[in-house]
Amino acid sequence: MAWNEPGGNGKDPWSGKGGDQGPPDLDEVVKKLQDKFGGIFGGGKPSRGGSSVGGGSGPGSKSIGVIVAIGLIVWLASGIYIVEPAERGVVLRFGAYSETTQPGPHWHIPFPVERRILVNVDQISSFRHKAQMLTRDENIVDVEFTIQSRIQDAADFLFQDRDPNKTLRDATETAVREIIGKSDLDFILTQGRGAIADRIMQGAQGLIDVYKTGLIITSVNMQPAKPPEQVKSAFDDAIKAREDKEKLENQAEAYANEVVPKARGEAARRTADANAYRDRVIAEAEGDVSRFLAILKEYRREPEVTRERLYLDAIESMLGQSSKVMLDTQEGNSLMYLPLDKLIQGDEKGRAVREQQFSTKETSRSQSGSGQIRNVDRTRGVR
Repeated sequence: MAWNEPGGNGKDPWSGKGGDQGPPDLDEVVKKLQDKFGGIFGGGKPSRGGSSVGGGSGPGSKSIGVIVAIGLIVWLASGIYIVEPAERGVVLRFGAYSETTQPGPHWHIPFPVERRILVNVDQISSFRHKAQMLTRDENIVDVEFTIQSRIQDAADFLFQDRDPNKTLRDATETAVREIIGKSDLDFILTQGRGAIADRIMQGAQGLIDVYKTGLIITSVNMQPAKPPEQVKSAFDDAIKAREDKEKLENQAEAYANEVVPKARGEAARRTADANAYRDRVIAEAEGDVSRFLAILKEYRREPEVTRERLYLDAIESMLGQSSKVMLDTQEGNSLMYLPLDKLIQGDEKGRAVREQQFSTKETSRSQSGSGQIRNVDRTRGVR
């Protein structure tokens, strides 16, 4: 039977109420919802008469409350995290940067309000850069660099640049082209490796700081530069000549270090000898002057006696050095005393001189005889 047919009493099969009643009361609907949620969390349920009956909730309602509390505790505990000494923590709140945390234990509001990202700032990353460059003196050279870097600012590394590593590569290439283009080939191939690496490090670091990549370059190592393969032989010859030049310079320096001290010592010795000779000559001259002045004083007092004394001293000095004595026996029987000791010494000296002369003559004769024999042998051999 349809609900609106005669005899159905106008009852609605969905509401169970008569058709003569109005729409459902809003206050009654709200009150029913309050009763349901109050029962879940252990609240009292009002009676039909409008009075509240103290009663408790059932065992199922208490279990649901405990589960909700445990879930809340677990959710809050999920915000605890530890940052290692080599790391930095970056906290995001609703996707936007909030703060950077240092090593140690920390807490943040759990997801979905906040989330954290751990970044290793002590890890060293490296890459190689190899290219052909044009030098200032218009030569082409093959260069290769090894660049090492690490993260300095975690927030800038994550959010300020889309690809910090690519930016670092581009900045390094720019710095290399600039520095190599301002350097001569000889400087690059020889002693300029260290200076060029330092300049490239400073230039590349300045560029990545402008773009706020959060990276810091720790080292730049330049490998030995090489010329292109087409002209490698000519460069090898030039390098060999340069090495020979350095070798000869080192040998000359070593020889100078050996000879110069000896020459300086010899010069010092000769200078000392000259000074000693000068002092001796001056002393002798001063002595002669003093003796002459003393004789002059006596000569002025007694000229004849002084003259005679000087004559006798001169004769004594000359005869004392002579090995022969001549006597005049026609003018008297004067008794003469001969210096036998001087005569004996003079005779010994004469004998030694004669022996030396004789040995010299014998040596020369033997040498001349052997020379004649060799000449005869040579003549026979020629024949």
